[in-house]
Amino acid sequence: MKTSARNQFSGTVSEVLIGAVNAEVHIGLKGGEIIVASITKESAETLNIKTGTEAIALVKAPQIIIVTDFGGYRVSARNQLPGTVTLVKSGAVNTEIDIESTGGEQITATVTNDSVETLGLRKGQAVTAIFKAGAVILAVAK
Repeated sequence: MKTSARNQFSGTVSEVLIGAVNAEVHIGLKGGEIIVASITKESAETLNIKTGTEAIALVKAPQIIIVTDFGGYRVSARNQLPGTVTLVKSGAVNTEIDIESTGGEQITATVTNDSVETLGLRKGQAVTAIFKAGAVILAVAK
């Protein structure tokens, strides 16, 4: 599949919770990590998403938030993938940050240059990539 979303996580649906309006879909990745997607109930039905379905979770790079220190706080974002920075590629305004999660997933985030400076982001640094379940778009084979 070719898309503009740089983060494409392939996995298997491990759980589907259907509500009155939305569905929560849990996708197990090869490295053991779980990504949670919040989609409409209608989308879950149209895509015929069930336990065991192979799926791809798409997340745009600007939707990824990088955390270097939680400072004793917990955050509401359901998806939290710890890993290590593998690339810091600065641009005029924004910087591309590549991360390898502890499960082996490749994650790309786009953050402001100010954020890179504030967080002291550098190659080899331990970070956590977080994103909301609503930021995930699911794709399944026809």
